This record gives sequence, C-alpha cells and structure tokens, in this order.
Amino acid sequence: MRARTLIGILLIVLAVIAFSYQGITYTKREKVLDIGPLQATAEKKEIIPLPRILGAIALAGGVALVFVGSKR
Repeated sequence: MRARTLIGILLIVLAVIAFSYQGITYTKREKVLDIGPLQATAEKKEIIPLPRILGAIALAGGVALVFVGSKR
C-alpha cells in the first residue's frame, strides 16, 4: 500500500472514533482542603468535546486520499 492510502485509512478510522465518542474524558484531582496535616482532595471528571465537523473533515479527507491513492 502507498502512503496516501494508509493515511487515508487512518483518517477514516479517526473520523469513526470522533463520531462515536464525541469527546475525550479525563479525571482531574483538586485539593479541596489543606489545613496543616489534614488534606482532602476531590476527583472531578472533565470532558474535552470533539466537534462533529472535525469528524466530517477527517472522513472526507480520508476518502479523498484513499481514492487518489488507488488511482495511481
């Protein structure tokens, strides 16, 4: 396989992941209380949203690269 075809397939896979997950979730620890030797922390879940347009652009670019790569 050529490099364009591989990059195109990778972009299509990334687009499918972007459409299915719609965001990246991670856990953040925050210090809530800090009085001398006494400490309290809280875990908070944060989400980084992935816009649908990002998945659409990756899908279109991946299909175009696969098409161009198979022409040659």
